[in-house]
Amino acid sequence: MSPDEFQALPEKDRAALQTEIEQLQDELKKVLRQVPRWQREKQKRLRELDLEVSRVTIEPLISELRDEYAGHEDALGFIDAVAKDVAENADALVRGKRTDQQAAGESQPVESDVSPPLLRRYRVNVLVDQSQAVGAPVIYEDHPTFQNLIGRIEHIPRQGTLVTDFTLIKPGALQRANGGFLILDALRVLMQPLAWESLKRALKSQQVEIESLGQTMGLVSTFSLEPEPMPLSVKLILVGHPMLYHLLSAYDPDLRKLFKVAADFDEQVARDGSHQQLYARFIAKLVGDHSLRVFDKTAVARVIEHSARMQGDAERMSLQIDRIVDLMREADYWAEKDGREVVEARDVQQAIDESIYRSDRIRQRLHEEIQRGTILIDTDDAVVGQVNGLAVYMLASYAFGRPSRITARVRMGKGEIIDIEREVKLSGPLHSKGVLILSGFLSQRYAADRPLSLSASLVFEQSYGGVDGDSASLAELCALLSAIANVPIRQSLAMTGSVNQRGEVQAIGGVNEKIEGMFDVCRARGLTGEQGVLIPASNVKHLMLRHDVVDAVRAGQFHVYAVETVDQAIALLTGMAAGEADETGKYPERTFNRLVDERLGQLASRWKEFTVPAKSEESP
Repeated sequence: MSPDEFQALPEKDRAALQTEIEQLQDELKKVLRQVPRWQREKQKRLRELDLEVSRVTIEPLISELRDEYAGHEDALGFIDAVAKDVAENADALVRGKRTDQQAAGESQPVESDVSPPLLRRYRVNVLVDQSQAVGAPVIYEDHPTFQNLIGRIEHIPRQGTLVTDFTLIKPGALQRANGGFLILDALRVLMQPLAWESLKRALKSQQVEIESLGQTMGLVSTFSLEPEPMPLSVKLILVGHPMLYHLLSAYDPDLRKLFKVAADFDEQVARDGSHQQLYARFIAKLVGDHSLRVFDKTAVARVIEHSARMQGDAERMSLQIDRIVDLMREADYWAEKDGREVVEARDVQQAIDESIYRSDRIRQRLHEEIQRGTILIDTDDAVVGQVNGLAVYMLASYAFGRPSRITARVRMGKGEIIDIEREVKLSGPLHSKGVLILSGFLSQRYAADRPLSLSASLVFEQSYGGVDGDSASLAELCALLSAIANVPIRQSLAMTGSVNQRGEVQAIGGVNEKIEGMFDVCRARGLTGEQGVLIPASNVKHLMLRHDVVDAVRAGQFHVYAVETVDQAIALLTGMAAGEADETGKYPERTFNRLVDERLGQLASRWKEFTVPAKSEESP
């Protein structure tokens, strides 16, 4: 009915229709108010139906997983959560999968890491897979940084920002070694920021908590993942130099609490028959491991000799295998260059010589300056208060020796021995200790019942760097005694060794390099058969000299003397008998000690004349 027709009706009819319209509108309002509720109920019923259908659909698969992981409470809890979430999001998952298929041209299903995001939530991020492992894992971490030890959370760029999720959580060495053994280089761990502290924290708490380095250091405050800590059961093995262990024990109290088993491995082995046989077998194994040519018996013997030389002891062999392998590789190269299929002793010797040649530039320069007369060293004649001491220099793994002139001067004084090196602060504590011992020796032997009335000065001539060690104390004492007795010392002899207050000569280090340093100087000037070196008798077992030195000694062109006391050294240096004191404390005539004793007595008498005032004459 149009509005015009409605207006044409009688008033009574229009009123009746209006009343009915209002009633209908009221009923319609009531109905419309019910529609949202009906829609909600419909959606609820549909969701319940979808959920029921989804549960029925996935229940067989979930049941298989539950049976497979029965007894693993955490895994079962995760499976139940996945089943619930899949059922609740089944429609979205289906729609997302169809969208991916349409984007791929309906060719085949595509599993995308990014779309739909719901699929990523059901992926399992396997941090460590030990399913194929046999026995406990043994892991060596070559680069023990903070993140390489405890794990890290990676990020990927997306629309100009960095995002992450649980699939980007990566394991560290602790996770990979969990249930087994982790081997770390202690020095490398200490060099990495926060690595040592994070490692100790994990061992103390027996769990690993992955966190970003920026958050740990307080550099970033953005929201990120916080993975649940992982229980940790690992045996941690730290390897390193013994000195590092002792330093950590002294300065880090946690070390002994966390690392309760310490093992100190030796770097040498006795050089006896059985060990030499084992060493030869080990050389053969190294040949096979590194695909080298066969070493004949002369080459093996030369390697063993060099091993003893490396250790600086004729009765020991070095266990520094890396250096032995390097030597064998270079010997193999020289054998190959000569066109031989077997490595011989000459190849090993050439490898040794070439290694020295690559490192001895400074040694050559020093010996050149000695030959040119820039550095003053006498190898003939005899001089009062002057002796050739022997010093050793260490450059990385290469050591060499050279003679150094030591001089002494004496005069009347208060019993002081002035170490010029110490006075100018070029002397180390060990060298200063050696010089102070000389005062005790002189006082005990020559001035037990009278004042030591001399003043002496000792110095390393042409020394422009620091001096340390007490291996020159024997040479300094001999120079001092020569200056007191006014007896010249043979300059064809050099000497090394430390001395105690009783005049006993003690062992020193670097004895082979020191002997060879003097030999090289003498050979360059011409061997006369008078030159040689005095060493402590206790160092004889350490001699592993070069073959050319051994040949010269065997031919009588060069000499190596072993001494036990200062008196033996003095007799060789001066050609005079040292002399022993009798019951009255007197030394025999025409002996060196008699001259020292008399000179000190003269100095004491003259000192008394200067210090005691003359008595005034009495008046008559």
